[in-house]
Amino acid sequence: MNYFTRITSSPKQILAVVVFLTLLVLAFSIKAESESPRLVSTQDDIAEMRLAIEKPGSFKTKFEQQKRSVDKQMEQAITVPVPADGGGGYTHERHKKNYKLMYQAGMLFQLTQDKKYADLVRDMLLQYADLYPTLDVHPKRKAGANNPGKLFWQSLNEAVWLVYSIQAYDFVLPNLTEKEITKIEQGIFRPIVKFLSVDSPATFNKVHNHGTWLTSGVGMAGYVLNEPEWVEQALYDLDKSGKGGFLKQLDELFSPQGYYNEGPYYQRYALMPFITFAKAIETNEPERKIFEYRDGIVLKAITTTIQLSYNGLFFPINDAIKSKGIDTIELVNGVTIAYGLTGDTGLLEIAQIQDQIILTGDGLKVAQALDAGKATPYEFESVAFGDGADGTQGALVIMRQASSNKATETDSQAVLFKPAAQGLGHGHFDKLTWQFYDKGAEIVSDYGAARFLNVEAKYGGRYLPENKTYAKQTISHNTVVVDERSHFDANLEKGNANHPEHLFFVNDKNVKLSSATIDSAYEGVELTRTLALINLPEQDQTLVIDVFDVNSKKQHQFDLPVHYQGQFIDSNFALNANDKTMSALGNENGYQHLWLKAQATPDAGLARVTWLHDNGRFYTQSSIETGDSQILFTQIGANDPNFNLRNENAFIHRVKNTKKHSFISVLEPHGEYNPSKEFTISATSKVSGLAHVDNDNVTAVLITFLDGKEWVLAYNKQSVTKTKKSEFSLKGKKYKFSGQYLLQKITK
Repeated sequence: MNYFTRITSSPKQILAVVVFLTLLVLAFSIKAESESPRLVSTQDDIAEMRLAIEKPGSFKTKFEQQKRSVDKQMEQAITVPVPADGGGGYTHERHKKNYKLMYQAGMLFQLTQDKKYADLVRDMLLQYADLYPTLDVHPKRKAGANNPGKLFWQSLNEAVWLVYSIQAYDFVLPNLTEKEITKIEQGIFRPIVKFLSVDSPATFNKVHNHGTWLTSGVGMAGYVLNEPEWVEQALYDLDKSGKGGFLKQLDELFSPQGYYNEGPYYQRYALMPFITFAKAIETNEPERKIFEYRDGIVLKAITTTIQLSYNGLFFPINDAIKSKGIDTIELVNGVTIAYGLTGDTGLLEIAQIQDQIILTGDGLKVAQALDAGKATPYEFESVAFGDGADGTQGALVIMRQASSNKATETDSQAVLFKPAAQGLGHGHFDKLTWQFYDKGAEIVSDYGAARFLNVEAKYGGRYLPENKTYAKQTISHNTVVVDERSHFDANLEKGNANHPEHLFFVNDKNVKLSSATIDSAYEGVELTRTLALINLPEQDQTLVIDVFDVNSKKQHQFDLPVHYQGQFIDSNFALNANDKTMSALGNENGYQHLWLKAQATPDAGLARVTWLHDNGRFYTQSSIETGDSQILFTQIGANDPNFNLRNENAFIHRVKNTKKHSFISVLEPHGEYNPSKEFTISATSKVSGLAHVDNDNVTAVLITFLDGKEWVLAYNKQSVTKTKKSEFSLKGKKYKFSGQYLLQKITK
């Protein structure tokens, strides 16, 4: 006779066991119910947050602001419209507002226990449960695309809706009846999970930011609806093979340093699902140690996203909207979660700049730390972020010179050098391009994306046709174009299959130096560029030195554009201006969008172009000209009947019928123009001469100033050890140095 038989030998004992089991089931039910919320915020978080909103402080202030906002929105009737509009249109924006409102109201219910907030979420979800089963794919879906949505024109937005709405549902679950739960789950959450996963395998399994949003939404829904199979599929692909899924995305989309393959703009966008789902995994399955996965890649992604900015804005490479910066909500959440995990007080300075407390457990930690004055300066660094899953597919290089490391330091300067990989479908054909920043502004610029995000009147808020015909083309960037053809002939598959080789990176006090090469952008042509951001310690002068070597097997035309922000001031050579009529510079590959405004053929020697930026500083590029090269002045706007493109300016260095050429230039910030106080200082360049020598191993650039002072920068073309001995001759004098480079004042 076993133990159970012995203790249940009488009716009273049987009744006692039944009561015991009933109470046990009830206890488990109560425990299950008490587990809500169970994603980014937990019951322990909620308990601390309830105490915090009773005390003065920035967290209480944020709570009261959000409460007032939600209360005001609740005065309006719930609206869940039938989808009709593309990005930026009424129904698109209404569904976005709905998921944000549900999320905020759900959190308010948790903090206040006021049933009206839970009722709002319930009633809105019930309307979605009625609507969603009636929907076909969205009427404004992109023709030929395999990622349509139902509520939105693409499944990406549908997944974003799910990420927010499943958290709102989790917040209010304790207040719902079984009947309401059944209708909501059967009407909206289970169908939307099926649509985003089983019905959208190509997007769900894709290693891409769209796939990240889909897997994150489905995985979070799996935790809330107690569907562990969904979680496994979200992590490992629909067939759980590991060929796709969230972990594969962490493996392949980030380099070991946390750089995201599509560039900063999409890194901040993809950051939201990565950090949100990771936090949900940590809450529900801490044994997975998701924040330790791949040597802490999620946390590295957050800090790298911060580094990929200047004066609060992200570097606008690839398909980037240039107004996006570190105050974007995705990075606000990232900084908040990172601080909650690490307690790094440098992150608090970024949180101060963001000025957005969020109502989560980690948000409370940030708020309390800021109130206590614990913020310390965040260190912005010069760094080469390796690209690709293994970090060897080129690099994105940031070189900074600054008097301090403050995030909004307006006297700091930065060079962004891009010998990086293609960046998937959002990448541009711009190998070895660069940008320059000074005094808080972009000086040598990149166009970014041709898109009016969420402005439906402009092509439905989607990427404009000119994104392909101009913004992605090589001529719209600051790198060499051969025979007016874009890198890889603008073939995405070829671009993704090839990348530059990053040769070296130097990060010393007065010299930031980097070099890279690529021989696959054009058949039979090798492109090698070396950029240096140097500080001349005795002259209080920062310069950018640019050496771009082109070697080919056949003769070609080489164009090197400089896209600049500001007003042209003057040049030291005569211009032949097209002041009556203008024509496009070319017929295709982006040239068709450039008005040719003027051209010149400078004499051999030093050519100068000076412009004035709105930041009040002058900039001069001095370059070595051969006497038969041209400089073409252009403005964007040709063949643009709908005025989709911004009318920005450039000048293009052009050489023809050449196999080998070195473009040598120095960019010099100088002077000040103050229209308010009506004074101008140092409006003309101080550089009076440039010389260039090159041998098999060493390149040297000599810079002469008006006061007779001379400086030389020499460097080894390949990465060398600090003890490597090198030498070169310049103006009859021999120089020797050890290591990668030499920066030296020449004494006479």
